[in-house]
Amino acid sequence: MKLRSLLFVPGDSERKYDRARACGADALILDLEDSVAPENKAAARKLVTHMLSDQTSRDWAFFVRPNPLDTALTMADLEAVVRPGLAGLVIPKANGAADIVELSRMLDALEEAAGMTTDSVKLIVIATETTAAMFNLASYTPAHPRLLALTWGAEDLAAAVGATSNRDGEGNLTFPYQLARAQCLFAAAAAGVLALDTPYTDYRDSAGLAADCAHARRDGFAGRLAIHPDQIEPINAGFTPSQAELDEARAIVAAFAANPGAGTLGIGGKMVDAPHLKAARRILAAGGQG
Repeated sequence: MKLRSLLFVPGDSERKYDRARACGADALILDLEDSVAPENKAAARKLVTHMLSDQTSRDWAFFVRPNPLDTALTMADLEAVVRPGLAGLVIPKANGAADIVELSRMLDALEEAAGMTTDSVKLIVIATETTAAMFNLASYTPAHPRLLALTWGAEDLAAAVGATSNRDGEGNLTFPYQLARAQCLFAAAAAGVLALDTPYTDYRDSAGLAADCAHARRDGFAGRLAIHPDQIEPINAGFTPSQAELDEARAIVAAFAANPGAGTLGIGGKMVDAPHLKAARRILAAGGQG
């Protein structure tokens, strides 16, 4: 499943869903949590159920963000959305892998009732939104069969610790939130799942978003969450390898294939070894050639 770009869509807005369908995102996240007011939760569930029944041909995946486990809303959310066509859930305010185990038990019964294969509903976990979560990132290893990706969030974490802001005067993340981002990246790599970067909140700043995506991909993130359809094009471009990168990666893979006993090789005047081969394979996979 290609997941460069994942767009949040309020679960109570059919108008925004209709626009999102054609924006080019790899996945739409129908949101039942933060973007839906408490008095609209029940209506949003019904609308999301209707959206999931859409059988129109599409090249993007359906995800849903339910309400957190510490609310009384999670089971009703899951009962409304676990059905054929649902690719996965984006889990907010998770405290660690124990939450994934609890959710999986709930999903097992719902998948069976819907005639779905066990573990077919995958999970993307927002892994840094609570203070407890920051001490439990290692718990995602070994990865649960449902775990597809880890992502992180700065806003809820800032609220949890009482921060007045999570950015400095130049707009850069302050140290606690740089740490959360890095720890999420390492936790995803340790678990062998995708690392997805948090949304870029200024949806009008396409140049800033493009630069930030380049930095995120450089650091090891495979994709990014989005909050506006206009963000999808720069996100997709930012997480798609260039032709030059693909050519270089193919050359590295081919060279090692031709020299199976080699630990290091010289290619184009550069020394390459096992880490370069691993990176080359990842680039080819990101470009759909792995």
